[in-house]
Amino acid sequence: MKINDKLEFKSVIYGCLDGADSLAVGSLVETHDKLVYLARDDKRLQQMAQGLAFSCPEVELIILPAWDCLPYDRMSPHSAIVSRRIDALASLAHRKQVSGRVRDCIVLTTVNSWLQRLPSEDFFAESSLTLTPGMEIAQDKIADFLTQNGFLRTQSVREYGEFAIRGGIMDIFAATDMDPVRLDFFGDEIDSMRYFEPLSQRSHDNTDSLIVRPAAEYILDDASISRFRQSYLSLFGGKASKDSLYEAVSAGQTLAGIEHWLCLFHESMGSLSDWLTGWHIVCDSDVQAAGMARLSQIDEFYQARAGAVPEGEAPYRPVPPEMMYQTQTALDALEGSALTASLSSFAAPRKSEPDIGARAGQTFSAARSEGGSPSAAAAQAIVADAKDAPVLLTAASQGALERVCGLIAPHLPEAPQLINAASEMKASGVYGTVWSLENGFHTPHMTVITEQDIFGSRISRPQGRRRRAEDFLREVSSLEQGDLVVHVEHGIGRYEGLETISSDGTDHDCLHLSYSGGDRLYLPVENIDMLSRYGQDASDVILDKLGGAGWQARKARIKGRIKEMAEQLIRIAARRAVATAEPLTPPQGVYDEFCARFGHSETDDQLDALEDVLSDFASGTATDRLICGDVGFGKTEIALRAAFVAAMAGYQVALVTPTTLLARQHGRLCEERFADFPVKVATLSRMTTPKQASLIRDGLSDGSVQLVVGTHAVLAKSISFNNLGLLIIDEEQRFGVGQKERLKELRGDVHVLTLSATPIPRTLQLALSGVRQMSIIATPPVDRLAVRTFVGPWDSVVLREAIIRERFRGGQIFVVCPRIADLTRLYDRVTALVPDARILTAHGKMSAVDLDDVMNRFGDGEADILLSTNIVESGIDIPTANTMIIHRADMFGLSQLYQLRGRVGRSKVRAYAYLTTQPGMVLTPQAKRRLEVMQTLDKLGAGFSLASYDMDIRGAGNLLGDEQSGHVREVGVELYQEMLRQAVDLARTQSKKGSDTLGEAGQQDWSPTISLGTNVLIPEAYVPDLSVRLSLYRRIGALSAHDDINQMAAELVDRFGPMPDTVKNLLEIVELKYLCRNANILKIDAGAKGFALSFKDNQFPAPDKLIGWIASQGGRVQLRSDHKLIVKGALAQIAARAKQAHKIVSDIAGLLSPS
Repeated sequence: MKINDKLEFKSVIYGCLDGADSLAVGSLVETHDKLVYLARDDKRLQQMAQGLAFSCPEVELIILPAWDCLPYDRMSPHSAIVSRRIDALASLAHRKQVSGRVRDCIVLTTVNSWLQRLPSEDFFAESSLTLTPGMEIAQDKIADFLTQNGFLRTQSVREYGEFAIRGGIMDIFAATDMDPVRLDFFGDEIDSMRYFEPLSQRSHDNTDSLIVRPAAEYILDDASISRFRQSYLSLFGGKASKDSLYEAVSAGQTLAGIEHWLCLFHESMGSLSDWLTGWHIVCDSDVQAAGMARLSQIDEFYQARAGAVPEGEAPYRPVPPEMMYQTQTALDALEGSALTASLSSFAAPRKSEPDIGARAGQTFSAARSEGGSPSAAAAQAIVADAKDAPVLLTAASQGALERVCGLIAPHLPEAPQLINAASEMKASGVYGTVWSLENGFHTPHMTVITEQDIFGSRISRPQGRRRRAEDFLREVSSLEQGDLVVHVEHGIGRYEGLETISSDGTDHDCLHLSYSGGDRLYLPVENIDMLSRYGQDASDVILDKLGGAGWQARKARIKGRIKEMAEQLIRIAARRAVATAEPLTPPQGVYDEFCARFGHSETDDQLDALEDVLSDFASGTATDRLICGDVGFGKTEIALRAAFVAAMAGYQVALVTPTTLLARQHGRLCEERFADFPVKVATLSRMTTPKQASLIRDGLSDGSVQLVVGTHAVLAKSISFNNLGLLIIDEEQRFGVGQKERLKELRGDVHVLTLSATPIPRTLQLALSGVRQMSIIATPPVDRLAVRTFVGPWDSVVLREAIIRERFRGGQIFVVCPRIADLTRLYDRVTALVPDARILTAHGKMSAVDLDDVMNRFGDGEADILLSTNIVESGIDIPTANTMIIHRADMFGLSQLYQLRGRVGRSKVRAYAYLTTQPGMVLTPQAKRRLEVMQTLDKLGAGFSLASYDMDIRGAGNLLGDEQSGHVREVGVELYQEMLRQAVDLARTQSKKGSDTLGEAGQQDWSPTISLGTNVLIPEAYVPDLSVRLSLYRRIGALSAHDDINQMAAELVDRFGPMPDTVKNLLEIVELKYLCRNANILKIDAGAKGFALSFKDNQFPAPDKLIGWIASQGGRVQLRSDHKLIVKGALAQIAARAKQAHKIVSDIAGLLSPS
């Protein structure tokens, strides 16, 4: 099927609207086999790549992006960008080297990349290594190649450019467009090669080859280092030899931002125009203007760096611009060349000029305001157009495309056919494809209609790759030396490290814990489940004394209070279960129209939560559901759809928020989303005038106001509802006790939907499941993953540019510092950077009214910069604020940094977070690790999982009331949550059985002790990294089911190679512990002549069955007067003891199973 006419290559090609420009380039490649497309920015580059993949998928695209950092930056370009650049340049160099020319491909690049100088072609053609299974090559040889080519050796491979060696296993992350690869060696032969997931570290598919190219555009071999040293001193003089950059390179080490001295590593630097001599170049519109702006920026930054260094900042010696970038001459050469054509969106002034013929298409969103349906209006036009030429419907994601087609299909004779390439279209008909276009167009050969043309806004954004981050976070949040921990039996102590204890000829890894008075406790690693992290790092916490009565008394007191609380929660749940309500169902057709206005792609968790809510509505009982997810994860959209269903069924809806700012934001959003639907929306807060408030109260009484959004003003006694059917509570944990009581009164028989931005640890989820229905949104939306995080010292040039860039695009900036005392000095520094910026200040010592006023003014755009403490970490949603600068980021905890960064990246533009440190200051290992984790999370998109594993900030009490905060401080946050979970389980069981006979039996705050005489540890040689080893101990200690233990064994073999016997022993003991708990066995001791078993509290729940079992053993088993069970048998073979113990304990546990 023909979709365009052949074009003549001339200086200007007309009719190239967005989307149609790819048709023009696709047409030109038919007659010109060497073609370059020069985009004005990265967004246009991606649009062209997507368009060409649809219009001419048979042509290979070589995409060369520019660095995503500023000229003369202290930051390095993003590793994914570097990987894509090296792949593109190596591919070009290899093709030319093999065949002498490049055919059948289009090089796509940006003007920034065109102006950037490059190493020679030989550098990329020669610096590669191909690995295949069966290949003979020493690990050391591969390691040397990787080190010289910019790869970093680590303990666990998580990011592009890293490699790790563990015995006969080697992991390499060589490209960002695929998973890293695990090489399994047999001697010096590569036995197998498998991809593995960088987060879980589990391998999956085999691969038959791996091409390893440099991880950077330079290498650190002896010749390159020598060249750099000579060039650096030649340019900047002998005094520059003391610069940290010079010293790092001399030692063969990389440094952040080293790429900005790239030219000093190479004998000569060329340009892309040198590489592609004689190629035809197609320029995007406004390329010249974009190029001139870039050259101006380069010159401005060079002058800023070459000037005096601000006090307190590290020196920066910039190389002259012409060494790293091309000049204006390169742009002039483009404009005057016969090999260059520019694309224009305008129609050709004369028939003789080449014109693709694209003209702007129709839009249909106006049909909604006229009382009609945009889908029906679009379908009417599609039917008319599809008779003569194909009509193509486009959307940004597969899910959005299916929904667009689903809305339009009922109005068409036939449903649209989903395709992947233009070649699948016929001369007429309706088709659909994933193509991220803003606006449609029509040409003589086809018509393109986008989701935005139909609905006025985009249904979704393209979905990125989603990865689970839980195992990764378990490792980064493992115990650090000096952390406060809580032992279930002995109380609060301090973790001093992991030590190997030798006793009776066996080695055992133990955790060394110190207590008050210098007491020490060595806890075997298999009993690590007895230990929990205390939580908040409080210097005033008093350590317990080993064997003292204080801890047990404290724990017993809190256990009693928790039991009361659990019973209260169960009683509330029982009352809700009998409350009835009219079943509600979404109205057909109009509900889909409402959903189509959502400007993002729903995550799986969002869809699951929505299904839960709609099921609640249809059940006929008044439900109380908690929607829990981090800020920006899409809770509000669930609430809006629920409100729509209730309001369209004739009920009133109240949305209650804790602050005026949130009420205003939600009010505006509701007015926008409910526009053109028969639902009247009103906002009631401190900002509402008395006259307006009176009218709203009257409207609520007579039923004319269907949806009210407000602060606690909605809870006032003077408010009466006509027919309240749904109560939505946003951030319930931020309401006071009195307001919560009023909320409980309002609940009655109405549906209640509670939204909480506080991430809930998994133990608490278990506690609350069954008490109130709960939906967890743990998946961050695509937009949230776009926050680009930079970690580095405070740098005036970089931060000034960051502020100017954000203001230039009409945005706002957060500047956050850790202490109120620093605000004045930071205000002076920011004012010096941008003297004309409007700055507001906010901190926790301001009155609530003043703070609310500042936040409202910032939200209304009255200031460019909000300078504050971390008070902004929750409860503020300002989509226009998309740059955050954090001063002294090393002073914040991991959760705080994550929460703060969550303030930006809430809209469709790229967000930036700058985590700055004090120049010249040496960071503590923990602070350095936190910042590294933040940068890694930026690349992995860990999202919600972080808050579940980092307990430094958040406790569980917010959801249940204020009194628990004291309890949490007394026993630590993790133990508190576990006690609460156990209490709720017990209360639920008792309420079902209607008795209190269970007492404390349901609780398992004990751990069996097992001594078999075997070595139990993960050897350092097997897992060298201490934090990984500790996290593995925590994960293994938490295992219970047989299948989980088998999966862990498979993971260990996969990640670290064959398991040593000591690790097998550890897994066997963990499985025995699980069986012992089921059999109520507290301790097992093994000797050469048999086993000695002790029962917990010297009791066995079924003594009659135990006596019968002992009698059946033929005298082999005896029950002594001290209640110990002696099992005789020859146990000289230590390795066989675990298997024999397993059989005995299984038999005893079997006595307790129902017959």
